[in-house]
Amino acid sequence: MDDYQTEAADSAYHRLLPIGERVSGQPLVDDWLSCFEEVTLRPLAPMLLPEKPRAGELDRSECGHCRLSKHTIWADDLWHVNAGWDRMGLPYVGGLAPNAHCRLDDAPLEVLAALGPLMQRLSVAVKSIPGVARTHFSRWGDGSEHFHLWALARPAGMMQGRGAMLAFWDDLLPDLPADLMAEHLRIVAESLAADGGTAFPHR
Repeated sequence: MDDYQTEAADSAYHRLLPIGERVSGQPLVDDWLSCFEEVTLRPLAPMLLPEKPRAGELDRSECGHCRLSKHTIWADDLWHVNAGWDRMGLPYVGGLAPNAHCRLDDAPLEVLAALGPLMQRLSVAVKSIPGVARTHFSRWGDGSEHFHLWALARPAGMMQGRGAMLAFWDDLLPDLPADLMAEHLRIVAESLAADGGTAFPHR
C-alpha cells in the first residue's frame, strides 16, 4: 500500500458511499449526451488519506508545466500552450498553463486577468482548424499542482462528442497522421501569435 495512504477518509459524505461495491453505470448510458451503449464500472475503491502529493507539490523540478518544452507551440510573458504529444484522436488537444508555478487558489492577479482573453483567443484559434466546430475547455488538476487547463476540438457535426464525452473520443478515434497534426498545431500557434506572443514550430 502507498505510504501516503494511511487511513480511510471520513466525513458525512464519505459515510454515505458504497465503498467496495460496483455501482451501476446505467446513468452514463441514459444521459442524453452519452456516447455509451454499455458501461461497467470498477468497484468503488477505498478513499484514503492523506492523498499522494501532485507533481510539483514537493519538488518543483518534477513539474512539467514550469518550463517551455519541445511541446510548447506558443508562449508570451505570462502563459504558454503545449500540444503535440504522442498522439491525438481529435483535431486538437492542448494544455494552457501559466509560466510561473502557481495554483488557481494563489495565482497572481495579472495571470488571472490575462486568462479570460487568452481563453477567447485559444478558442478562436482552435476553431480556425478546418473541420472544427467547437473548442471545449476542461480542468481536472489531479496530476499536477501547477494550474492548467485543457482545450479540445470537437469535430464539426460530431454530436456524439458534445459535453464531457469529447475527452473519451480522443482516446478512441484513429491517430491523426503526423503531418496533419503538425499542420493543426501550426494553425493554432500562428493564430495565437497574431495577437501577441511567439509561435514555436512543432518539433
